[in-house]
Amino acid sequence: MNGKFVLSKEVVREQLDWGEMGWISQPPNTEAKYLTVMEVTLGPGGGHNFHKHPDQEEVISVVAGEIEQWLEGEKMTLRPGDSIFIHPDVVHASFNVSSQPAKLMVMLSPCVGPTGYEVVDVSGEAPWNSLR
Repeated sequence: MNGKFVLSKEVVREQLDWGEMGWISQPPNTEAKYLTVMEVTLGPGGGHNFHKHPDQEEVISVVAGEIEQWLEGEKMTLRPGDSIFIHPDVVHASFNVSSQPAKLMVMLSPCVGPTGYEVVDVSGEAPWNSLR
């Protein structure tokens, strides 16, 4: 395969306790090796609590809404057009601080495992469990 068109109606969407992920590109649907791409929606007050991706770089770009973005112990409010780059194995979190859904475009590289995505939840560990 030389590539693949991915139409919005074909994007597989997962409902999670912190929001929705739509898989745009990952090994099962595009045979990607180096790039996992997701649409993420965080409902008002929702968020993806402190976690890390041990072997993946990540870029999060805000498309709509506002998020409180954490990078280890530092936080910043990101708005549409703002982005963050995160090195592998660095703890981070994203929380919607607006009254509207926050929409994000998320890219991770390289693909890891069968879904192209690895995540380690550290939200219950110190110091992450006391930051917010």
